Amino acid sequence: MQLTEEKSMSNFVRDCLNGDALLDEIDDYIDQWHDGDGNEPIYNFLGLTEKEYSMWVQKPDILPFLVTAHKENSKVEDILSRTVLSMAARSDYFDRARQLEQWLKQKGLWD
Repeated sequence: MQLTEEKSMSNFVRDCLNGDALLDEIDDYIDQWHDGDGNEPIYNFLGLTEKEYSMWVQKPDILPFLVTAHKENSKVEDILSRTVLSMAARSDYFDRARQLEQWLKQKGLWD
């Protein structure tokens, strides 16, 4: 995917929320950052906080939860907790959310 000038003025999270990017296009944004001047930290370029970027690098499965947290102006911990409670009947999604929740707590990233 070649990013347009309009997208370069935005960021990955904003573009996902606007429907202009898909979650699996994050690598295209990272490539664009590498091709740029590099003055901006990559996490800002993507629209993430440094903590969120660190979470994603260590656990890529957390990306949809991070984008949802931005959409709802919430903490990712709140999104995961709610997901764990509401998705208990759907075992794979529940298991993934529960594992991410436990990992965040173990790493001291759970606020």
